Amino acid sequence: MADLKDFAEQLVNLTVKEVNELADILKEEYGIEPAAAAVAVAGGAAAGGGEEAEEQTEFDVILNAPGGSKLAVVKLVKELTGLGLKDAKALVDGAPAPVKEGVAKDEAEALKAQLEEAGAEVELK
Repeated sequence: MADLKDFAEQLVNLTVKEVNELADILKEEYGIEPAAAAVAVAGGAAAGGGEEAEEQTEFDVILNAPGGSKLAVVKLVKELTGLGLKDAKALVDGAPAPVKEGVAKDEAEALKAQLEEAGAEVELK
């Protein structure tokens, strides 16, 4: 049990750069896309503060409503996020909810277009 506590403490004390590197390793070597890493990175970057407001480079893709074709939206959310069917359905049922957070503008716009094509109401923040 002590090993797990040590491991948890190491995770909590990671820097933003280390979190990014860990997310890359998990994605590239193990095929796992950790959604929590994006939240941690976005939270860490926001905590920096004191910088001038620049053009926004990271966006959150927010699903406002599934629209008329809920099943198609659930399937697309499952595909885009890597979530299981149950989790994707819960995300869509819980709208408004973030589909992806802290993504580049191009990726955010592409996700928005795909979701809107499936019939969902989406916004970028």
